[in-house]
Amino acid sequence: MAHPHTLFTGQWGDLTLEEVAAHASSWGYDGLEIAISAEHLDAGRWDDDDYIADRLGILEKHGLKVWTISHHLVGQAVCDDPIDLRHQGILPSRIWGDGDPEGVRQRAAEDVKNAARLAQRLGANTVTGFTGSSIWKYVAMFPPVPEEVIDQGYQDFADRWNPILDVFEECGVRFALEVHPSEIAYDHWTTRRTLEAIGHRESFGLNWDPSHMMWQDLDPVSFITDFADRIYHAHCKDVRVRITGRNTRLSSHLPWGDPRRGWDFVSFGRGDVPFDACLRALRSIGYDGPLSVEWEDAGMDRLHGAAEAIEHLRSLDYPASDAAFDAAFSNQE
Repeated sequence: MAHPHTLFTGQWGDLTLEEVAAHASSWGYDGLEIAISAEHLDAGRWDDDDYIADRLGILEKHGLKVWTISHHLVGQAVCDDPIDLRHQGILPSRIWGDGDPEGVRQRAAEDVKNAARLAQRLGANTVTGFTGSSIWKYVAMFPPVPEEVIDQGYQDFADRWNPILDVFEECGVRFALEVHPSEIAYDHWTTRRTLEAIGHRESFGLNWDPSHMMWQDLDPVSFITDFADRIYHAHCKDVRVRITGRNTRLSSHLPWGDPRRGWDFVSFGRGDVPFDACLRALRSIGYDGPLSVEWEDAGMDRLHGAAEAIEHLRSLDYPASDAAFDAAFSNQE
């Protein structure tokens, strides 16, 4: 097997870490990408030896490992503007506090720093997550947005994230931004500008997730080769796009699972992501990190779907060509 196969726990917050671990082990996953949310992990307890031992004990009991943890929800609040009821719905009360926007951002930033410390204690080398963005609200560019406002948005990101990355570097841990609408980087060109804004610091890379690329018409294979030195983690998450003339890529404010949507997440292997080509591209750049199943499908039972997903992933994650084949091929005239 070329890569560890893990299950992302973010969509399983109604279960305890013990329960998720038991399921993942029974299905044949190698480990978990553990979300700092619900009962699964608490970044504020990074220096609690008993707590760390308890979390690692659960994994060991079920024969699982951890290479990566996630801090998506709190990371979203570091740069977002506005901070509003949406954030109150996803943030722990200790981060939300009194809801003062700048206070929320500052507390979120400190918690992301603690995520690096927690990852180090758990033996994980990567934290996946979001950054938020003060300029996503201008994505339509109408009413017209002055260029200096966009410039200020990238500077705001750099000002807020450089001190966070200092802590990541102290801990020997990397942050992997999931390129995603509503983040500072959501497509090819915004990813380039994001990396430039922080001087291409090695502690800041990318969590490749093709599900958010497909409905934007962003090629997930080219993205891998374009950012080969920055792919620090990979999500196996699928999406189905159906643009009929009535629905659109903007989804029309329709809920997940509504058949009128122009796109929706589906169980891994049942959508439009060309995963065989994607995994070949990951092999070509030498990526040997986890392939993490982020399971979402509003039309399928997740216990069925997550078990099915690991079987499909195993069928796609075959070994690369060996040295003997390469040598034989190179000698052909």
